[in-house]
Amino acid sequence: MDYALELRGISKSYKNFKLDNISFKVPKGCIMGFVGENGAGKTTTIKTILNLIHADKGNIRILGMDYMKDQLAIRNQIGVVFDESFFHENLTLLDISKIMKHIYSKWEDETFFRYANTFKLPKDKIVKEYSRGMKMKLSIAVALSHQAKLLILDEATSGLDPIVRDEILDIFLEFIQNEEHTIFISSHITSDLEKVADYITFIHEGKIILSESKDNLTDNYGVVKCKKEDFEKLDRNHIIGIRKNKFGYEVMIDNKREIIKQMNQKKYSNEFCLDNTTIEEIILFKVRGE
Repeated sequence: MDYALELRGISKSYKNFKLDNISFKVPKGCIMGFVGENGAGKTTTIKTILNLIHADKGNIRILGMDYMKDQLAIRNQIGVVFDESFFHENLTLLDISKIMKHIYSKWEDETFFRYANTFKLPKDKIVKEYSRGMKMKLSIAVALSHQAKLLILDEATSGLDPIVRDEILDIFLEFIQNEEHTIFISSHITSDLEKVADYITFIHEGKIILSESKDNLTDNYGVVKCKKEDFEKLDRNHIIGIRKNKFGYEVMIDNKREIIKQMNQKKYSNEFCLDNTTIEEIILFKVRGE
């Protein structure tokens, strides 16, 4: 399998925080969602990938190239969107397009203004007069307009209303129809990732807790609600997290198909219940479950 992004043993220490041996791979032609609570290390990881922060140790390969040795070639082939705009406030769309021509060798005016029109960005206004959502859409339009093969997006849909978010997610799905295109997107809006992501990587307190295909998570993970006697029958090797309440137990398991088979064999009582789960619930059980 070819990978658009590979992190191997990346560590970075600060006084009160540490990226701790971060490793994961993003296959080409897919969307990977990068999730974690505020302060978990998402933005630090992204800035390390972009070489805006220097890792203490480890290696990163982007589109098959070394992120330290091949910086110029890499920057021409990636589009980046942070959770805030960095364009000068007195620029118009035409000014930005003229500047980008001198930054990216494959800049496409026509593509840029097509996205600007799609996002309803006014040509005659300066960036200062844009709303937060408009500034985010401007950054996304720029990222999509120079034949980038990899998009790296840090909370790119935050601050946008649900209709615009849905529109942008459709554009992301269209972008990866070309199997050479890949998206790595951090977001706290897990419902967005459930719509578009092929893989989910979860970071917590500077460590990678899981990095799996979304289909594997939704197919294999589930939440069991049961009494103590049924809880005792569950295979401890497949328990992800436990919550106790006055009615019994809520248990996150990763062997849903096996549990369904056992239910059909009447292994559990009639009060035993198995529900599907969400990415957000998996994260909560991983972090807050016993």
